[in-house]
Amino acid sequence: MTREEINGFCASLRAATHVVQWGGADVWKVGGKVFAIVGWDSDAVVFKASDMAFEVLRHEEGIRPAPYMASRGLKWLQHYGLPNGRAGGLSDAALQAHITASYDMVFAGLPKKKQAELRA
Repeated sequence: MTREEINGFCASLRAATHVVQWGGADVWKVGGKVFAIVGWDSDAVVFKASDMAFEVLRHEEGIRPAPYMASRGLKWLQHYGLPNGRAGGLSDAALQAHITASYDMVFAGLPKKKQAELRA
């Protein structure tokens, strides 16, 4: 997926908000909490992962623990382009599923009152 396609997908999620931060990265939030970062390091996308997804995916080509975040013990992954244009990492559908899972985990961590406001 291109940066524009990833941003379009993130924009389609309920109550998602967008800000540009950290040197021009597209930062996607729900309830003020980050669920995806696009372009923080080139056209890579960073997303929160479950413990199991983190352990399985971090060893896949085109995916690595997200710089800065994973070094602080957070379970975030970075999906990035491979050198020489080689394909790797997740399919578009799988990437969308992981971004959605990140969104869902962040949403579930919000206070119940905030969740109710965002659902309205």
